[in-house]
Amino acid sequence: MIINSKNLKSAFAGFLMGSINGLFGGGGGMVAVPVLKNMLGYDEKRSHATAILIIAPVCALSALVYVIGGSFRADVVIPAAIGSVAGGYIGAKLLGVLPGVAVNIVFIALMFAAGVRMLF
Repeated sequence: MIINSKNLKSAFAGFLMGSINGLFGGGGGMVAVPVLKNMLGYDEKRSHATAILIIAPVCALSALVYVIGGSFRADVVIPAAIGSVAGGYIGAKLLGVLPGVAVNIVFIALMFAAGVRMLF
């Protein structure tokens, strides 16, 4: 691998996303999309798709740490995992057909709603 500014930016972006994901238990995806768009210049759809591919193994590793530490409940995890898989499939299919502007609007609305929810 050749060390250049793009690779260094990508490595830093990955470190940032992984750190946020590990700290907040999956919140790295919300950081990944803006980082991929603004820092690495990806378009809207590619940012979302790449964020998922980056965050998936990080989530698996974080989950393993939480499982080993006993910080989960199977009665919650199993139904949520089933719903997440179904929702992930539908979301990925929608990403393929929705225009980038629509994806951006939905993403902004979700981030705004999450921010408002955290205030109350």
